[in-house]
Amino acid sequence: MRILVAITGASGLPLAVSLLKALKEAGVERHLVVSTNAQTVREYETDYSQGDITGMCEHYYDVDAIHTRICSGGYKFDAMVVIPCSMNTLAHIANGIENNAITRAVGVNLKMERKAILVPRDTPLSLIQLENLVRAKRGGCSIVLPLVPYYNKPKTIEECTDYTVGRVLELIGLEHEKYEKWDVKE
Repeated sequence: MRILVAITGASGLPLAVSLLKALKEAGVERHLVVSTNAQTVREYETDYSQGDITGMCEHYYDVDAIHTRICSGGYKFDAMVVIPCSMNTLAHIANGIENNAITRAVGVNLKMERKAILVPRDTPLSLIQLENLVRAKRGGCSIVLPLVPYYNKPKTIEECTDYTVGRVLELIGLEHEKYEKWDVKE
């Protein structure tokens, strides 16, 4: 299995780190592209260096290289995940604006009818942002909001992160033990 992970400049970089680690544990081939703004967020939110992040994958691509293989329909990914997905990136995706390797790769995955999963990070949301979420969903993207899973009674931020990453893994089609699955008592 081959997964492309894109990290954009929204808050929530630990979500991407957790996903990359889970994909590695699952033996998945990991490709990565990181936006310029994500570099700044990384410095605020984590103790990871850029090398630490790029070292979590087998292949790394420059965000400005729109002629790289990740931007070609001939180079197949089983899924692409934009985690976290900034509202700026969401707006570009929702409106078909392919101005960098991230938005171009999403556009390619959608036209090839492959999985494109967005994990948007912002709140509250404006009507424009909500409409962009709907446009992205109508265009073929899956949307995973990083919400608190109250029924799991999380005690740490990591447990909330694991829940969101587990949901992404489920959409990709990977088994996981990131959180306890809901068990309906009869």
